[in-house]
Amino acid sequence: MHEKIIILDFGSQTTQLIGRRLRELNMYCEIVPYNHFPKDASDVKGVILSGSPYSVNDETAFKADLSEIRGKYPVLGICYGAQFLAYTSGGKVESGDSREYGRANLGSINGNDPLLKGIEAGSQVWMSHGDTITVLPSSFKIVASTNDVPAAAYHIEGEQTWGVQFHPEVFHTTDGTKILDNFLSICGCAKDWTPASFIESTVAELKKQLGDDKVILALSGGVDSSVTAVLLNKAIGKNLTCIFVDHGLLRKNEFEKVMDDYEHLGLNVIGVNAKEKFYRELHGVTDPEQKRKIIGKGFIDVFDEEAKKLKDIKWLGQGTIYPDVIESLSITGTVIKSHHNVGGLPDTMKLKLVEPLRLLFKDEVRRVGNELGMMPNLIKRHPFPGPGLGIRVLGEITPEKIEILQNADDIYISLMREWGLYDKIWQAGSILLPVRSVGVMGDERTYDYTIALRAVTSTDAMTADWAQLPYDFLAKVSNEIINKVKGVNRVVYDISSKPPATIEWE
Repeated sequence: MHEKIIILDFGSQTTQLIGRRLRELNMYCEIVPYNHFPKDASDVKGVILSGSPYSVNDETAFKADLSEIRGKYPVLGICYGAQFLAYTSGGKVESGDSREYGRANLGSINGNDPLLKGIEAGSQVWMSHGDTITVLPSSFKIVASTNDVPAAAYHIEGEQTWGVQFHPEVFHTTDGTKILDNFLSICGCAKDWTPASFIESTVAELKKQLGDDKVILALSGGVDSSVTAVLLNKAIGKNLTCIFVDHGLLRKNEFEKVMDDYEHLGLNVIGVNAKEKFYRELHGVTDPEQKRKIIGKGFIDVFDEEAKKLKDIKWLGQGTIYPDVIESLSITGTVIKSHHNVGGLPDTMKLKLVEPLRLLFKDEVRRVGNELGMMPNLIKRHPFPGPGLGIRVLGEITPEKIEILQNADDIYISLMREWGLYDKIWQAGSILLPVRSVGVMGDERTYDYTIALRAVTSTDAMTADWAQLPYDFLAKVSNEIINKVKGVNRVVYDISSKPPATIEWE
C-alpha cells in the first residue's frame, strides 16, 4: 500500500487541481465523492475537503458525516470545505452582499501556525465564494485575514484541522503550493510518489493481477494507450496483443510511422487497414454526433472482429486516465462527461478490464513514459481526437477531403516542429471547412476550400487559450498550404479560447 491523501469532492470545478498540485509535490492522492470516504483507510495520511458550487445553507447542499475523520486525520477544508467545518461545529455562514471573486492579499498572518509556515503578509490568494464565515465556534482560531475576509484561514484548537476561505490549488494563489506542502508536512507524508515508484509498483501489481492470462489492447498512437502498452508489455510480454486500426482518418503517414515506433518498442502489434469500411459507412453523413457514433461503433466492430481471431484472451487493456475516471463519477447524480473508455466495454466480448493508468493525470502519464525510455515523438504528441480527422472535416467526409486535410495538416505540424513551436503548444491541428471561396492563382480564378488552423495552450484541456503564433510563421504556413495543397485557396487562423469555444470544431 502507498500512503495517500484523500480529497473529498463536494463538486468544485477545481477539485482536480488539488489532486494535480499534490501529485506535483510527489504525494499520492485520490479524489472520491464527498460521501465515499474509504472503508479501509489504513494508508490514509490526511483529508482535504474541496470547494462546492453550493452554499452550506442550501437544503440540497452536499453534507458529509465527518465524525470518523475529524480528530483521527489531519484535515484541510478549502472554501466550502472550510465553511462546512465551521457550520457543522456551530458557527455561522452567511451570504455576502456580493460574491468575493478574484485576487486578495493576506494582511495578517500567524507565522507560528504550521499551515502558514514560510508565508508572509501580503501574499496573494484567490477568492471565489458567495458566503462568508461570520461567526466562528469558540475553538476555531483565526490564523490569517484579508481586508474583506476576517477568517481567511483558521485552525481548530485540539485538532490538526484547518480551514482556508481561499483556493490554494489555483495558480493565482502565489504561495498555494507551499501551503499544501505545509499540510503534507503536518500529515507526516514521505512524498515519495514518483514515476519510477509508480512503474515498479504497477508492474508488480499487473504481474500479480494477470498471471499467465492474455490481454488485448487497442492502440490509438496517442500517449495514453502507448504508455499502457509498454507497462503491460513490461509485466506480461508476449501475452499482450495490441491492435492498431487505420480508419482512414489518421494524419498523413501516421499509420506507418506509429507501427514502426511500436515495432522498436518490442510490442506485439496487429495493424488493420479498415479505411474502406469507414469511408463507406460515413458516406453522406454530415451530423457531427452521428459521425462520432459511426466511427466509434466501426472501431469496436473491427476490434471485436480481430479479437475473435485470437485465442484465450481474458483481459481488455485500456488507456483510461484519472480525469476520465473523475469526470465519469456521479457526485450530483449527473455525470459530468461520459467517457468512451470508462465502462465502454461491449457486452459480447466478456472480457475483464485492466487499466494501469487510471490513477494518473496526463502530465504524469508523460513522465512515466519518459521514465520507461519511450521515444519523445510518442510521449510529446499533441492530443488527437478518437474520431481523428473525421471531426476535422466539417460536413461530409470523403477520401478526397481527407487527403486535402492530411496534406495541409502535415505542412502545418512539420513547420511548427521546424520553427521550435510544437512543444510549446498543447494541441494544434487543421480543419477543412465546408465552404468554398473565390481565389486567383496565376491568371485563373479558383473556387476552392478553406483551411482553418487551430493552436491552443493549456495544462489540462479544461480551459485553453488560443496560441499567439508569430505572424511570420502563420504567413509561411498559409503560403505553403495554398501553393502545395491542391484544392485550397484560403487559410484562416482560429483565435477563439475555451470557453466559450471548444478546442475541436465538432
